[in-house]
Amino acid sequence: QVQLVESGGGSVQAGGSLRLSCETSGLTYNSRSMGWFRQAPGKEREGVALIVTQIGRTYDADSVKGRFAISQDDAKNSLSLHMNSLQPEDTAMYYCAARSGGDWYSLPITPNDYDYWGQGTQVTVSS
Repeated sequence: QVQLVESGGGSVQAGGSLRLSCETSGLTYNSRSMGWFRQAPGKEREGVALIVTQIGRTYDADSVKGRFAISQDDAKNSLSLHMNSLQPEDTAMYYCAARSGGDWYSLPITPNDYDYWGQGTQVTVSS
């Protein structure tokens, strides 16, 4: 059984930093790509930072480039999202997701391409 559990969300002032973590089980060697999505109230879920699990190639949304960084542990069963210079527009529920189907090298950025999801962790940035 696959499980993804996020932690590390919270409230911070603009300019601050947070680190999100995602612990996975049941996925080792089976995930093609993993990453972080976010959804703000009234908005669609969007890909923030994603990684091709076996080769480490990453994607960062334009809105977070230079501020957010995704990383995975050597065993490829946990993810982190380091978020710096947070802004009020970063306020959202952040979700960890994993893709188990498809090829080993693609990095899709749409939520529909991901099979497994965590429950989400809230990030709130005040001005």
